[in-house]
Amino acid sequence: MSGVITDYASLQTSVGDWLARGDLTTFIPAFIQNFEERFYRDPQNWGGFMEKALSGTVASSVIATPSDYLGLKIAYVSGQSLPPLKRISREQLLARYPRSGLVGVYPQYIARDISNFIFGPIPADGTVISGTYFAKPALLRNSGGTWLLTNAPDMLLYGALLEAEPFLKNDARLALWQAMYQNALDTYRAMNRDEADSGSAPFAVAM
Repeated sequence: MSGVITDYASLQTSVGDWLARGDLTTFIPAFIQNFEERFYRDPQNWGGFMEKALSGTVASSVIATPSDYLGLKIAYVSGQSLPPLKRISREQLLARYPRSGLVGVYPQYIARDISNFIFGPIPADGTVISGTYFAKPALLRNSGGTWLLTNAPDMLLYGALLEAEPFLKNDARLALWQAMYQNALDTYRAMNRDEADSGSAPFAVAM
């Protein structure tokens, strides 16, 4: 069995050793990439390591959505003592604040419209919007994904192994790999929840 997973090359080696199928060697990069793509699509997996600062200046009533954008965590009007913007759908925002409406008022709502963020009420051009969003990391084959390599190599390993299922058919090892992957995934998600809730005031429980 292979040694410690420290980088993309050693992950590929480990996947190959666990598969023990020489005819699948050329597919291993695809197994890893398929797992990464599936993992990052699930909002339940978005963690602190995927957070990036959002900062944009309103121009023509919008700011551009970052190219690596997956989801919005928080947004607010920079430099103003106002509550964070409330996220609503594009349809809700446009119904409440038509684009022919009053311009120059600090916004209260934000929505995504294809490749832009739009706001309601419509802010004046030059308004600065700041916040935090979840960004899709670069894939391992593109020198990304280093946080998972360092903190969840077992999840990467078992997740990639499961991507080989169409080739393995009724391989008895799949059930073991699924159990090991689920355990690693549960631990990863619990770690994300603990970090996200850190510092939060406890809720009073009604008796």
